[in-house]
Amino acid sequence: MKNILFVASESVPFIKTGGLADVVGSLPKYFNKDEFDVRVIIPKYLSMPWHFTERLEYLTNFYMDIGYRHKYVGIFRLVQDGITFYFIDNEAYFGGDKPYGDLKYDLEKFSFFSRAALSALPVIGFRPDIVHCHDWQTALVPIYMKDSFRGGEFYQSMKSILTIHNLKFQGVWDVETIQALTGLSDYYFTIDKLRVEKDGNLLKGGIAYADYVTTVSESYAEEIKTPFYGEKLDGLMRARSNNLCGIVNGIDYDVYNPATDDRIDFKYDARTFRKEKYKNKVALQKQLGLEVNKDKFMIGIVSRLTDQKGIDLVAYIMDEMCSRNDIQVVVLGTGTAEYENMFRYFDWKYGSNVSANIYYSEDMSHKVYASCDAFLMPSLFEPCGLSQLMALRYGTIPVVRETGGLKDTVWPYNKFEGTGTGFSFSNYNAHEMLGAIDYAKYVYYNNKREWNKLVDRAMAADFSWKNSAKKYENLYNWMLSW
Repeated sequence: MKNILFVASESVPFIKTGGLADVVGSLPKYFNKDEFDVRVIIPKYLSMPWHFTERLEYLTNFYMDIGYRHKYVGIFRLVQDGITFYFIDNEAYFGGDKPYGDLKYDLEKFSFFSRAALSALPVIGFRPDIVHCHDWQTALVPIYMKDSFRGGEFYQSMKSILTIHNLKFQGVWDVETIQALTGLSDYYFTIDKLRVEKDGNLLKGGIAYADYVTTVSESYAEEIKTPFYGEKLDGLMRARSNNLCGIVNGIDYDVYNPATDDRIDFKYDARTFRKEKYKNKVALQKQLGLEVNKDKFMIGIVSRLTDQKGIDLVAYIMDEMCSRNDIQVVVLGTGTAEYENMFRYFDWKYGSNVSANIYYSEDMSHKVYASCDAFLMPSLFEPCGLSQLMALRYGTIPVVRETGGLKDTVWPYNKFEGTGTGFSFSNYNAHEMLGAIDYAKYVYYNNKREWNKLVDRAMAADFSWKNSAKKYENLYNWMLSW
C-alpha cells in the first residue's frame, strides 16, 4: 500500500473558495483503494459548516516552535466519503469568518499550517510516501522537508509534489518578514531559492525544492515557461522542465450529472436532451424575466468578473452582440465593480435578453449549465478551468479562448470532418471572440442537426476524475521507483 498525503488550504465539502477545493476534496475518492491510501490534511476553520464541525473527532494536541513563536496545534479527524481528513486546529489563525484575508497574516498562518501538518504526522501515525502540496499556501512543505524535517528515519525517504493551480498567486512579501514567519535561515533567501528580486516568494521556494511539480493542464505547463504566462518565474519553470508536467483536472460526475441533478428543473441525458434540455431554458427564462422563447440562442457566463476571465472582451462587444435581438445572455458571478455594474447596465438596457445575477449560488450555476445552449469562457489565461467541463457534461457548448486547460479540453468544431465539442478563438481580441460566438449561433439556427451532434460529442467527452486519478497514480508509481 502506498501512502499519499494531500496538504491544502481548502477542500470540499468543508470549505471552498475556488477550484482548488474541488480538486483536493474530489480527486482522492478516485484512486485505486487497493493500491493507494490517500488522506487529506487542511486547517480547521471556524467558518466550516457546523454539521461538519460537530462530527469532528478530537485526536490530540501539542505545542510547536516556528520562528519566534510557540504555538498550540490541535488535531481532529473525520472520514468523509471513504477518505480520511485531518484538521489542524488553532483558533488564533483559523477562527475568522473566511479562510483568507490580509496577505501578511495569511503568510503567517499558512507558514504555521505547513509546519504543523508535517509535525502532526508521527503523532497521528500516518507516514506518507509522497506529500502532495497545493499552491503557495503549502509551498513551504517541500522546503521544510529538505530543512528541519530531513533528519530521522520517519521523514527521510518521503518525496514531495507541488501542484500549481494558478501561478499568479505566489505568497510574496519582504524577505525579513517571511524569514521571521517561517523560521528559515539566511541560506534559503538567495536569488535561486525563495527570493524574486527584493522579495521573499513562498511559491518559488516550493517549486525549487519539491521533488516534482505539476500543474492543472498540459498547455498551462508549457505556457508558464514563457515570460507572458510565467509571472516572473518562467526561468525557474524552464529549469525544472524535466520534473514538470500538466495533468488536467476533472469534475465529479456524480455531482454534475443532468440525469440525476436535483438542482435543475428537468433532468435529461445524452439520449433525451433533444426533448428535455430546452425545458430548463424555458423555466430559467420565466424565473429571470427574460423573453420566453425555447428557440432563442442562450449563452451563459458563470465566472469571477475579472480581467483574467476575459470580461473586458465581453464588455467591448455586449452592445453589438445584444442589439441584434437573436441572443440571450445569462451572467452569474461577482468580481470587479466595473464589470458588475456593466452587466447590470446591459440587464437594464436589454432586459428581455440579458440577465445579470451579481452573486454566486451553486444551485443557480447548475441551472445555467443545464439551461443555456452555449457557455462563454474567453479567459486571458486559464490554468485548467472547471466551468467548461461542467458545461460539456450538461451538453452546453463552450465558446472558449485557446489557452491553458480550455485549449486542452474543448476541441473546436470542424464542419468538414464532423468533429469537435465547442468553438474557440486564439487571439485575445473581442471581435475574434464575437466571430466565434456568431459561428456558434449560425450553426445553432441554421443546422440544428449538426448542433445536436455537437451536443452528443460534448456529453460523451469524459473529464471525470477517474482519468486524472490514473495519471496521478502513474506519476506516484514512477516517483516511488526512483
